[in-house]
Amino acid sequence: MSPSLMAHPGPEPEALKAPPLHRRLACFLYEGVLLFGVVMAAGFVYGTLTQQRHALVGTWGLQAVIFVVLGFYFVYCWSGRGQTLAMQTWHIRLVGRDGAPVSRLRAFCRYLLSWLWFLPALVGVELAGLKGPGPTFTAMAAGVLAYAGLAWLHPKGQYLHDELCGTRLIPWAPARAP
Repeated sequence: MSPSLMAHPGPEPEALKAPPLHRRLACFLYEGVLLFGVVMAAGFVYGTLTQQRHALVGTWGLQAVIFVVLGFYFVYCWSGRGQTLAMQTWHIRLVGRDGAPVSRLRAFCRYLLSWLWFLPALVGVELAGLKGPGPTFTAMAAGVLAYAGLAWLHPKGQYLHDELCGTRLIPWAPARAP
């Protein structure tokens, strides 16, 4: 941030504010739709290479492969252009606190901590002994909305994992030709 911005407290410049929460949640949902294809492709490759014949055989290996594939996807996108395809669509960019591009290490840290969206709900379902897609979906939806709601508590509207990693989401629009 430039010294002139730091010297004058007051309204935050528009470029430094987080995009509206509803836009970030729409991006989150669209990201899930796009990642469905990535997960299906990774599952197909894993099933083919391991000659998996039953869905319940090798689930831990498949989960590990999908975790790594998603990690590569996000780290590559965030440390390169600062955007995934969904973020480009919703005009959101990931930058460091200082506005600089994100390093691979910081992007990897953000990927790991972004699982905070899901882990509390999954742990809660497991500890409660709940089974089936209904309770799991309900817990996950409630957990995601509660986690997103935490952004209202942050002075700049950022998510917890962004605060912990030293990153932030900013509005971004592509340059248009005259």
